[in-house]
Amino acid sequence: MKYSVGAGPSARSQIAFFFVVALGGTWLLQLPAVLAHRGILPGAVDFYMLPAALGGFSPLVAAVLAAHRETGRQGIHELIRSLRPSRISPLWYLSAVLAFGAIHLAGVAGYRMFGEVDRVQWLYLPETAQHVVGMVLVPLAEEPGWRGYALPRLQARFGPLRASLLLGVLWAAWHTMMFLFPGPSVFAFTIAILNIIAGSIVFSWFYNRTDGSLLIAILAHVGAHLNNPGHAPPGSVAPLVVYTISIYLVGCTLIVLDPTAWQKRRTQGP
Repeated sequence: MKYSVGAGPSARSQIAFFFVVALGGTWLLQLPAVLAHRGILPGAVDFYMLPAALGGFSPLVAAVLAAHRETGRQGIHELIRSLRPSRISPLWYLSAVLAFGAIHLAGVAGYRMFGEVDRVQWLYLPETAQHVVGMVLVPLAEEPGWRGYALPRLQARFGPLRASLLLGVLWAAWHTMMFLFPGPSVFAFTIAILNIIAGSIVFSWFYNRTDGSLLIAILAHVGAHLNNPGHAPPGSVAPLVVYTISIYLVGCTLIVLDPTAWQKRRTQGP
């Protein structure tokens, strides 16, 4: 099903509403845990972790509310229908799951040719039950908002490439509290932000190349958690740096070699 995405003042207010709810809801629910971790709020950090976890669902909630504000139940139904498998080759589904892991492996291969071998591992697989649950739930909580709701509307206004970069910046900003919680260095924080912005380009390419498949975006997000350098030991920044550079190289390659995926669309959807 195709649905039209406007670019007028009302459309701007709707997308603004989405980002206010998505980012604001997450920040408000996760800020107490950050403050408790730093000793600013009283009590154990565990006391604040439940609302912090619920904050991860803000993009999904924001997408549902914004879609309902636009066209009522029809908007919600369209968002749900975008989860249906598209009439595309099964190779797209496999590629989406494996893409970010393959990018990481290619980056590690290049790094090991010139760097210290023991600083970067080939695999950073989920090691705990929390990692496994996050690999499943996080994409379901985020992607209906980022790629299901926001991306097609931003693309209608700005075009795919600018929309991808803008969404990447806002998506990275959404992670602020999660990045602040472990207290990373300024350098590590910056690399993490750049990593997400680069990833947004690759996500958009998959989305546009599969005719707006939200399911493909979810599977790509699962794949990003499957081999995740973010699981490297604290203080080990090299894996994330290698991974981020690799994603940027792949993103630039996709922009140059596949220009049709970045042509502006006024109609977008599953």
